[in-house]
Formats: sequence, structure tokens, C-alpha cells
Amino acid sequence: MADLSINLAGIKSPNPFWLASAPPTNSGYQVQRAFEAGWGGAVWKTLGEPILNVSSRFAAVSFNGQRVMGFNNIELITDRPLEVNLKEIYETKKRFPDRAVVASLMVEPKREKWHEIVKRVEDVGVDGLELNFGCPHGMAERGMGSASGQVPELVEKQTYWVKEVARTPVIVKLTPNITDITATAEAAVQGGADAISMINTINSLMGVDLDTWNTIPHVAGKGAHGGYCGPAVKPIALNMVAECARHPRIHVPISGIGGISSWKDAVEFMLMGATGVQVCTAVMHHGFRIIEDMIEGLNHYLDEKGIASVMDIVGKSVHKYSNWGDLDLHYKVVARINKDVCINCNKCYISCEDASHQCIDRLTDENGKEYLKVREEDCVGCNLCSIVCPVDGAIDMVEMPSEHLPMTWNERQAAISGLSSCSVDVK
Repeated sequence: MADLSINLAGIKSPNPFWLASAPPTNSGYQVQRAFEAGWGGAVWKTLGEPILNVSSRFAAVSFNGQRVMGFNNIELITDRPLEVNLKEIYETKKRFPDRAVVASLMVEPKREKWHEIVKRVEDVGVDGLELNFGCPHGMAERGMGSASGQVPELVEKQTYWVKEVARTPVIVKLTPNITDITATAEAAVQGGADAISMINTINSLMGVDLDTWNTIPHVAGKGAHGGYCGPAVKPIALNMVAECARHPRIHVPISGIGGISSWKDAVEFMLMGATGVQVCTAVMHHGFRIIEDMIEGLNHYLDEKGIASVMDIVGKSVHKYSNWGDLDLHYKVVARINKDVCINCNKCYISCEDASHQCIDRLTDENGKEYLKVREEDCVGCNLCSIVCPVDGAIDMVEMPSEHLPMTWNERQAAISGLSSCSVDVK
């Protein structure tokens, strides 16, 4: 079996699967049960000043028969006393010394507040700290969470304050509710962060009840925006991880978060630069037991690939991720319909005719049987037909040979600029 252990900025765990700071890590009872099930680490539900929560905190979006495609919460950080949490953290680490126990922290943006909580938390033996600069609701209205995380100067300053006294590795958790996450990621690095984690939840309103006109969820008839997570946010999170992983000035490890529900999701995040991953919504949906399939699936994948250590896949796809202007304009694929597999449902035809490039024809063969065929000379290779097709193998996207050498948009513009300069010189 492959070696599944990871080392994230000095924080070691037997596998890359950690529980994210969230309801599943609210207590020692839960975290210890998770470790018994096989989880490699846990980021404790955020510690800070005592808060009060409201009732009716969660909501979910289901899509096409799939429950909890997206999940929303308006719950705040821990509502349990700091002393109780610290006692349980100590007991948990003592019982599971080989697991990563990381404390998530959130306090007012004041130097003395950060110094105080860091010292108290590190005294109970945590393996690392995660600074919560991402929570978008409730705490942000008090100047914490994403209110700090959206301002690079505050991210850098508060990270620096923590590093002044911290003896364990410091992870900075970033908010996705910002134009460019690399700006705050770079600020965290400048402040001395040993690692970054992303993404926290996305600002959202889950819906409105059409009978009562109340928001979903609502508290006595009133609602507020909450944090959105779950499978629906995975593409957003994966992009942000990749953007940070390929940034030349962001040179610290990344803990990937956002819609991770399976070992396959985890592999994607690690290929795009994450050293390990954190999971929340999938556990809230299915329980701690999902770790068994995640570990087994990852083991099989690495064995099939002949890869000795999971750390060997970290970042292997980052070089394949670039800007649009660096893509080859002469690369071409076309759709090809397999008549033996196609069920003639016409979904591809409708999508192409109504929403794409009208290059699928409905024809009749010599036996009077209808079939679909792509006019390949008109196909732009958009993939839409293969996406909507309900039958695997009915439509293949086939790479076509090109008569031209590869050329990107940036290369094309540079060539045009060069020709223009030559023309000016000649004149």
C-alpha cells in the first residue's frame, strides 16, 4: 500500500483527510469518534470570545434528486466556554498523538487578543493554529472573520501578530468572498504564515418560501445571509487553490477545502497544489464513516498508478493550469456520435440547435432508420452535446490534426505587434 501520510508545514498526519472547522469538530466526543473512524486530522471548531447562536441555522439545495448539493449555515463559532474546549483538545491529543489537532481561532483584530488566545491554546498541545479570516456571517459584522479576511493589510498584520508568539505552525484560512484570493494569500505569506487554507464559505441566501415568503432558513420570520458550501462550490474552491498554487509569491503549503466528498475530489485538489484536504458537508450528510471509502479509494488509485506516496501527487497538474491567452488557438476537437450506442433521444440535437452551433443533423439511413450525425467541419468542439448526453460512450470528443503550428492568443498578438513595428521601421 502507498504511504498516505502528509506533512503540511510541519503538521503531520497519517492521511490527508482532515475534518474542517465546523459542527463536526465542535467537541472532543465528536473529534475522538472521527479519529476512531480513521480521519487523519481535525481543525477544531473556531475558538474565540463567547457567542450566542440562533435557532434554525441550516438549509440545503437539492438538485435533480441529489440531496444537499449545496449547504448553507448561519451558525457562528463555538458557543462553548474556551476552558471546556481546551480541556477536550488536551484529552483528544493525548489519546490520539499521531493525529493532527489544529485549533481554529478568531478574535478581534487586536494584538493583545491574538497573543492571549494563541498562548492559551498552544499550552494544551495543539499541532498547529488556523486563523479564521473567512467566516462570512455574524462574526464579520463584528469586524472579524471575512471582514478582516477581505483586507490584505489586516490579514498580514494579524498573521504577523500571531507569529510573534506562536510556537506551532500557523495556517491562514482565506475567504472566497473577494475579487482575487491571491491578494490575501500573498498578504498572509508576507505576514509569516506557514500555510494557507481555502476556501471558507461563500455568501449566500438559500431561497425564499413561496407560501410564507420567508427566507430559508428564517429566524422568527427574518433571515440573513449565510455561508454556502458542499459539492456545488467545488469548482470555485479548486480554481482558487490552483490560482494560489501557481502564484510565484505564494510559496507555502495549501490545505484544500470546498465541496470535497470523495477520494477523487481529494486527488483533484492535491494535483492542483493542495498538500491535504479538509471535509465538512459530506460528513454532515453521511457521517464520519465516509473516511473508510476515502482511504480505500485513495490507496487503490495510488497503487494502480504505481505511486509510493500521496505526497508525490501534490501539485502535479499545476503547470497545466494557465491563462486563457496561453491556450493553443489551433487545437481542435470535434464531436463524433456512435450510432451503435446512441438512443436517439435528441438531447444533443436540441442543445446544439438551440444553444450552440447548429452542427448536428438528423438523417435517415437506407433502411429508414433515423440517426444523428455531426457536421465536423462546422463543429467548434464546445463539448455541450457530450455533456447533455445521457448515455456514456454515445458521443466522443475526438482530437483533430491541425495544419498549423501551435499558437496562443498572446503569441498571435506579439507577432502582430512585431509586424506593425517592422512596418513602422520600414516607413
